[in-house]
Amino acid sequence: MNRTRMSVAVVALATASALTLTACGGGDGKSAASKKDSVPKSSVNNIKATDRDQLKQGGTLNWPVAEIAENFNYSQIDGTLADGLDVERAVMPITMLSDAAGTVSPNPDYLTSAEASDSSGKQVVTYEINPKAKWSDGTPLSWKDFEANWKALNGKDAKYKISSSTGYELISSVAKGKNDQEVVVTFSTPFGDWKSLFTPLYPASVIGTPEGFNTGYLGKFPVTAGAFKFQGIDKTTKTLTVVRDDSWWGNKAILDKIIYRALDADAQAGAFANGEVGFFSVGPDPAGYKQAQEVKGAEIRKAAGPNYRHVTFNGARGPLKDVKVRQAIMSALNRQAIAESDLQGLDWDPKPLNNHFFVTNQKGYKDNSAGIGVFDQAKAKSLLDEAGWKQGGEFRTKGGKTLELDFVIPANVSTSANEGKLMQPMLKAVGIKMNIKSVPLQEFFDKYVNTGSFDLTAFSWLGTPFPVSSTKSIYAKPVGDNIQQNYTGVGSDELDAAMNKAAAATDPAQAIDDANASDLLIWQQANLLPLYQRPDIYAVKKNLVNIGAFGFQDLRYENIGYLK
Repeated sequence: MNRTRMSVAVVALATASALTLTACGGGDGKSAASKKDSVPKSSVNNIKATDRDQLKQGGTLNWPVAEIAENFNYSQIDGTLADGLDVERAVMPITMLSDAAGTVSPNPDYLTSAEASDSSGKQVVTYEINPKAKWSDGTPLSWKDFEANWKALNGKDAKYKISSSTGYELISSVAKGKNDQEVVVTFSTPFGDWKSLFTPLYPASVIGTPEGFNTGYLGKFPVTAGAFKFQGIDKTTKTLTVVRDDSWWGNKAILDKIIYRALDADAQAGAFANGEVGFFSVGPDPAGYKQAQEVKGAEIRKAAGPNYRHVTFNGARGPLKDVKVRQAIMSALNRQAIAESDLQGLDWDPKPLNNHFFVTNQKGYKDNSAGIGVFDQAKAKSLLDEAGWKQGGEFRTKGGKTLELDFVIPANVSTSANEGKLMQPMLKAVGIKMNIKSVPLQEFFDKYVNTGSFDLTAFSWLGTPFPVSSTKSIYAKPVGDNIQQNYTGVGSDELDAAMNKAAAATDPAQAIDDANASDLLIWQQANLLPLYQRPDIYAVKKNLVNIGAFGFQDLRYENIGYLK
């Protein structure tokens, strides 16, 4: 199950097999991280960057995914699968691109410029749309598409089932400029991460109504605008195919087609070894890493991106409603041991991660845990005593009920299974009974995480160059049924105000300070425990280039291909 967080502040979910959001350029054919004593710099990646004139024209890439997504509107609450985004980025407008260092700039295929200015004390961003850019139905991209995306995502109409309103709720107007291809966006409050907005961009003709927004991209792509176009889904073979779009105005795609193949996470290494797929994301999977190293004609590509493994606590039900119980569990879990076990054999430094916004090699990283995430069984027992859970027998009880929690994980994901086996005795040692509940991969998110049918669960958040705006929806205080991506059910007005302040900061140094102030509050409410920075490791056929471990960089699908 892959879910991803990207520049539209939409966050999703990922297991050990998730594919990160990346693009061409940077790095070479050598490993960017080969020793456990260091993590690669954020500006280093490894995609075997190669000029287009050195590539064969044509060919097919078999691309492994955990599942074929159902909804291909990434801004819709049910559409935030990374597997879906891997397809969308091939066929839909990605208006902003990040380089290997995390610097974001307009994608010239869609925008000739995008600039922020001050007008009468208001932040105004002016977008100039590439006049060549058009939708597959022949309609030019225009300010109306920006307006429709804003109206859908600003949170004012509950009929639009959105994954996040971050940034859009601060916009007061989206208007036509000197022509249809100039967009003038005015903010009521400054928004430092304005480059995170309007990507992917969807056509007004489809998402201009709540019904179109929620269901228009359900199992199909009615309108596209990318280097590739949608060909179809084969439910029997569990594949989705995109083909080169000859009406594309940018550099023509090198590949003829990409076939996305749904494979269980633990089956992807074998499929790669058998030549069924061109690459796969190793992630924290030592067995898959070892198997990939033995594949003839393959190589390992590594980078350090903004991705991390974590445990989510459902604070909306049962014993976990009590912050002391949540804090106790954080003290009971030995994150160093979990990291060492998950990452064993990967040549990756197994350090616990102590920040919810920044990863260890990212500017702004600071340990704000204040001792809450430190392994301390005595402290955990004391907190549980204070919460009224008394140790009488093997497990603690309160009011005649046993302190019992369900740890829900997706089946056939070895990393999740390993974490369950490690966590179970750790919690038992402080009097907590933890049941490991393995559920079908295809149901893990939709039927369990999204519905709150769990006590504890573990997966990976995949990050972006926008640490605050892309993370805000994970921690924003739920309002009724609108939880955005806050699957913990825990939030506060104080934290919302702190994150809003961080998002509004236009000075990078101030934004970092405000983000770390927000992070301190998240640690105190103890609803999500970061485990470790997730390694960005890919096994790739040596002759397949401009793809692999992108780190912070965005993927350019038209440049993927095979060497001559």
